[in-house]
Amino acid sequence: MNQESLKKFLDSKVDLYANPSFIDTDPISIPHSYATLQDIEITAFWTAIFSWGQRKTIINKAKELFSLMGESPYDFIVSHKEKHRAKFLNFKHRTFQSIDTLYFLAWLQQYYKKNESLEKAFIIDQKKDTFSMELSLTNFHNHFFSIPEFPQRTKKHIATPARKSSCKRLNMFLRWMVRPNDNGVDFGLWNEVPCSELHIPLDVHVHRVAMRLGITERKQSDWKTVTEITQLLSKLRPNDPAVYDYALFGLGVLDEDFKYGKV
Repeated sequence: MNQESLKKFLDSKVDLYANPSFIDTDPISIPHSYATLQDIEITAFWTAIFSWGQRKTIINKAKELFSLMGESPYDFIVSHKEKHRAKFLNFKHRTFQSIDTLYFLAWLQQYYKKNESLEKAFIIDQKKDTFSMELSLTNFHNHFFSIPEFPQRTKKHIATPARKSSCKRLNMFLRWMVRPNDNGVDFGLWNEVPCSELHIPLDVHVHRVAMRLGITERKQSDWKTVTEITQLLSKLRPNDPAVYDYALFGLGVLDEDFKYGKV
């Protein structure tokens, strides 16, 4: 499929899948149930970090977590005392254990007591006109683990390109926060991270579809593959390559004909 045909095909799938009907069964429904900037950021960040496995389970575990915060995540995080963390000792989601939850609470409290928005943590040492997503994610990882004696096991939950990770969950979170709310799905709340620099959240479905369409031939789910896929999609929409996440994910999960080789 040549570039013109690929763009026409993927654009049609974006139009099909990028709409509010997508929200209810997707983890993005969690931050959509909140109204303030900080509540949206916190719930989006934590839900994105939970996003591996069945979407229904992800949604249920996120709801359970935020119910422990009284459905007011930002207020709880900035005002709670260490003794209030005891209620989280029995919370877990797959390999995300209570020790991870406690560290996330500690880091977010420290961060939000000094900063109004989580966006600042993703633009460390950056200028908008020379923005590097690889540097952004690497610096965020380092900043997140800047509290002395952080739990080593928690590092596996915050990916970094420095370890060649695809950083799928962080890239998805950034898509939610940065892409414009032109279709009622993403939020478009951040302005300092350029939309043109967003990278594709690479999961098994997106990767499989990208290989089938000839967007990549790489079999490894790593940062190099993410970069390769994003660079090609940037040729189709230079200012908004991540919009094609809708098309690739939709084709891989929702399109029965494509999944089973009928298209």
